Amino acid sequence: MGEPRGRVARPYSDAMPADRRDEHAALVALLRTLPKGARWGDVTERVLENGSAVDLWAEGEGDTLIASPGRAGVLAEAARDLDHWHGQGWRFLGILDQEYPARVREVHQAPPFLFAAGSVVGDDRAIAVVGSRKASRRSLEIASTVATELAREGITVVSGLADGVDTAAHRAALDAGARTVAVIGTGISRSYPRVNQDLQRRIANDGLVLSQFWPDASPQRHNFIMRNAVMSGYGRATVVVQAGEQSGARAQARLAVQHGRPVILTDQVVSGTEWGARLRDRAGVYVASSLGDILRHVHAALARESEIDALLSELEGSTL
Repeated sequence: MGEPRGRVARPYSDAMPADRRDEHAALVALLRTLPKGARWGDVTERVLENGSAVDLWAEGEGDTLIASPGRAGVLAEAARDLDHWHGQGWRFLGILDQEYPARVREVHQAPPFLFAAGSVVGDDRAIAVVGSRKASRRSLEIASTVATELAREGITVVSGLADGVDTAAHRAALDAGARTVAVIGTGISRSYPRVNQDLQRRIANDGLVLSQFWPDASPQRHNFIMRNAVMSGYGRATVVVQAGEQSGARAQARLAVQHGRPVILTDQVVSGTEWGARLRDRAGVYVASSLGDILRHVHAALARESEIDALLSELEGSTL
């Protein structure tokens, strides 16, 4: 959680070991000095392969024993920014951090860092509930009911804090006294849409808000597709309540299939859209015509995940 109101946050350097702070500063510096044409994903891959952002940053010095003033300045600025961000109550999770969501790290589109406001829970049992911004009354009712039922079973509800289905899912989970996670398409200092500013604060207090962008990043269309990939990775399955032909929820469904995550489409998505009709026959995609169907598919997805986790634990144990 962020620091309680009225309390001054500790300096970032006092909140974690120096080597981890150095890793974070090096990661930020690497991202800020990317050559033209390079992608953040390139940094993510190299850091994961190397196991250290500090080492990668040092490689940039070549044979020089003393860092150039420009590079040293970038690193110092990154460290100052980390202090400032921590002072705002935001946690910076680097791709190598233990607290970085493991299931997000598994997907190809895993961002090099995440900003977190709220409570980070390891191995969060989460289901994504997503859909259209301009949702029908029936869709809003379905989203609310699904989120409420998941919440009653102690399952975290993940969504994107957009108007419509996302908002209904978040509110229903909170009203049920349960945990919800919002993966937003802006920097963590911003609220979009503005009408959800109070809801975002409530989620940060009682759940978790995640952002993969610099804190002051404004809403951009491509940001929302990127956050859909993180939502798919975070959740153990995605429920699509309603989605048009160009909806971000449609993009998340396709990403979830790529990630090997189950996708549950309501019958109205399949009958009302071309993309839903095409996707229904893909492996791991299920069609639900009732609340009972949705929950049955969710339970099956969670059971499969538990079996896979148990098998992996056995395999890891046998190799020790």
